[in-house]
Amino acid sequence: MTDPMAQAPHAPGGAPCRCCPPRPGMAGRRAAFGLIAAGLGLVAGPRGAGAASGRYEAMLLNCIDPRFTTHGLFHMAEIGLRDRYSQFVVAGGPIGAVHPHFAAWHDTFWQNLAVSVQLHAIRRVVAVTHRDCGAARIALGEAAVATRAAETAAHAGVLRAFRAAVGERQPGLEVVAGVMDLDGSVERVG
Repeated sequence: MTDPMAQAPHAPGGAPCRCCPPRPGMAGRRAAFGLIAAGLGLVAGPRGAGAASGRYEAMLLNCIDPRFTTHGLFHMAEIGLRDRYSQFVVAGGPIGAVHPHFAAWHDTFWQNLAVSVQLHAIRRVVAVTHRDCGAARIALGEAAVATRAAETAAHAGVLRAFRAAVGERQPGLEVVAGVMDLDGSVERVG
């Protein structure tokens, strides 16, 4: 049996990938953050056991792209919401929730958001799109994502539309919106 820690990294240039644990001697800022967070979790006691009901801070709306699953988890921890949010995942995240191309999905998202408000008393939605998104390309077209500047502007437009739609349906909720880069960093929008 081979040691998964000894496998070659998936990322270009020999950098460790985000899907595998860090290899010995290759721990970075996120690995250190994870160790600190894990230590704090052990000191604070068990987490997540009361997740079925109660008060939570937010709902994360993000994309189905597996490249961003772990990045989303880290982002929520970095903004102080570890284990304090519900999550809705759909192609394009906020794009899937408001763009006309994905209209068949809209009611499902809005009903789920209403239930999260009712059950968890959330106060905000963290809406995250991401770079190199296939759903964005489908909904917005190639030209809208052809350059970084065009992609940023297109995502910002969708996120503004999402914020307005939340304001109409759930006026008490704050919307925190951003575009996630391939490295997991998030550029806030609006």
